[in-house]
Amino acid sequence: MFLLATDTNKLDIVFGDMKLINEVCTENHILNVVFANPTIKDTKKVAIANDLFTGKVNELTLLFVNFVIRKRRAINLKGIANAYMDIYRKNKNIVLSELRTAIDVDDETRVLISKIIGEYTHKEVELNTITDNRMLGGFCMTFDNNLYDARLRTKIAELRKEFSKNIYEKGI
Repeated sequence: MFLLATDTNKLDIVFGDMKLINEVCTENHILNVVFANPTIKDTKKVAIANDLFTGKVNELTLLFVNFVIRKRRAINLKGIANAYMDIYRKNKNIVLSELRTAIDVDDETRVLISKIIGEYTHKEVELNTITDNRMLGGFCMTFDNNLYDARLRTKIAELRKEFSKNIYEKGI
């Protein structure tokens, strides 16, 4: 699909389509169950995919989705979309990063973090921000197989571990 999109000069369009397909497959559990069910005919699955994606994705992408379904790989559609997005990012020199915080992050902070990661990796940054209400404070950043954990909970656990060592009294 990547080569075909390159040849037809539709890399960016298909990337957006694959993002949409990934979101739909992630959010819709029933669709995944239907695609995984071998008793449902492929023609029915193609009709469902056509109803979902016609007018929302490029014709090339829709033909590819139908091809995947007819080859009985509909259950892998989310993984295929993820693989396309990974290849696209690698080709365009883009690093996917995720910022997880306890509170919403403003645009100025997003730009600053994207700039810092971009300088570190020498790549363009696609930053996803996630607000996690379970966090006490701080943040957790992942990018390019790196993890920077500055959560308050982690710092407290490190302090607890450090204080549990009693280096002044022997035999206790």
